[in-house]
Amino acid sequence: MELLPLSPPRPDSFPVNQRRGKKGRGAVAFRGQHEHSLDSKDRLTVPRKFRAALDDGYVLAKGPDACLWLYATKDFDEMEERYVAPHSPFGADARNLRRMINASADEGDLDAAGRIRVPAELKALAGIDSACAVVGAGNYIEIWNAESWAKVNEELLGQFPEVAENLAGGTE
Repeated sequence: MELLPLSPPRPDSFPVNQRRGKKGRGAVAFRGQHEHSLDSKDRLTVPRKFRAALDDGYVLAKGPDACLWLYATKDFDEMEERYVAPHSPFGADARNLRRMINASADEGDLDAAGRIRVPAELKALAGIDSACAVVGAGNYIEIWNAESWAKVNEELLGQFPEVAENLAGGTE
């Protein structure tokens, strides 16, 4: 039996944030942290390396921490389907989770300069005035008030060994 060579997958066959990166090195993931600030019209320039994954639109929403979540629209829908939708709307916590995630959400497209608009309500919820930290979180981006992120990041670095150990399932 002759084996046929495999063709590489088409770029449009990957979910938005799963498209191949430069030189086919694997999926695009949101990694790294970047200092940015809002302009006078409350627009935030998305780091260049993150923009391709947001080409088909984005959802900006309040996250459970003191930050905003920025998802590619398709990935936000998948997150909601996986983690929010399975819960019965007859339960108060499920209804509240739906409200917290969807009531604050704002949808849009990057402008020609690769910017998103941050609505006043979301700015207030996250305590963002001008300076912000754009933090890659794997399949989504977190947008923090720069001072808040500096404090949280310092705490996280101190907790890293303990958190890693707890999630590894014990000591050895």
